[in-house]
Amino acid sequence: MRVFVTGASGFVGSEVVRELTRHGHEVLGLVRSEEGAAHAAAAGATPLPGDVNDFALLRHGVSQTDAVIHTAFNHDFSRFKANCEDDRLVIGALGEALAGTDKPLVITSGIGLLRANRPVTEEDGPVAGSDVNPRVATEEAARAVSEKGVDVYLVRLPPSVHGAGDRGFVPMLIDLARNKGVSAFTGEGTNRWPAVHRQDAAALYRLAIEKRPSLKVLHAVAETGIPFREIAETIGKGLSLPVAAMSGEDIAAHFTWFAHFAVMDCAASAERTRRETGWEPTGSGLLSDIREAGYLAV
Repeated sequence: MRVFVTGASGFVGSEVVRELTRHGHEVLGLVRSEEGAAHAAAAGATPLPGDVNDFALLRHGVSQTDAVIHTAFNHDFSRFKANCEDDRLVIGALGEALAGTDKPLVITSGIGLLRANRPVTEEDGPVAGSDVNPRVATEEAARAVSEKGVDVYLVRLPPSVHGAGDRGFVPMLIDLARNKGVSAFTGEGTNRWPAVHRQDAAALYRLAIEKRPSLKVLHAVAETGIPFREIAETIGKGLSLPVAAMSGEDIAAHFTWFAHFAVMDCAASAERTRRETGWEPTGSGLLSDIREAGYLAV
C-alpha cells in the first residue's frame, strides 16, 4: 500500500519509512526542509515538503495514500503544552480527512503518560485533562477521531526509543553528566524506564496498518522497565565519571527542566500487543546501546 508518514525525516519517522519500504510499501513522507527531504528520500520515501500544521497539505497527503502514520511532533520542551495542543489540532485535521474512508490512522503517544504500582498495560489510560499532563491531548484527540468512525491506532512509545543517531532523553542525560561532572539518579534509583530499539518500534507501526488488529492501543515496549540507577551507572562508567544519588532540592538543581523525567517511574507491559500483532522485538537493549551505539562518543 501507499502510506503517508508525517515526520518522515525524524528519528522514529525515518526508521518507519525504511521499515515500510523494506516490506514493499510506498511512502509519501511529509518533511519540513530540503535537508529533511533528502533524508526522507534516502530512507525510501517520496518527500512532500511542508509543515504538519498546514491542514490543506495534510488533506492532500491523505488523499494520495491508503494509510496514515503520524510521527511528527515538536520536541521543544520550552513550549511543551502549546506543542501538545498543536498535535491535538493536527490529529483532528487528519481525522476529518479520513472520515468516511476505510484508511487506518496510526498516532504516536507516550508510555510516560501512565502511572501505576505495576507495569501499565494497553488497557490503562492517562488521567484526563491537559492541565495534568499536556501530552494527554494526543490521546484525547485520537479518541475524538475514533468516535467519528476513523480506524485509529495509538502506538505508545517508551521514554527511550534508542539506537544510533538518538537525540532523545538518554543523550540529554549524557550531556548533563558531562556538564555537571557526575552521572546522577534520583532517590534510590529504582524508578523504571521502559525502552525499545527504534527498528523494533518501526516494525510495530508497520504491523498496525498491515494487520489492523482489534487492539487499538499498542505498546512499543521491548524492555519492561530499566532502573534509572542502572542507566546512570552505565553512563558514569562510560564517561569515567562518578555516579551519585540526588534527593530533595538537589534533584531540581542538577536536572533542571529534566527533573520531571528523571523521577518518572512508568514500567510497562506489551503482552497484549505481542499476542495480537505477532510483534517480536529483536533489537539490542538500551544499556547495550549506551555502551556500543555511539552514545558516549565525544
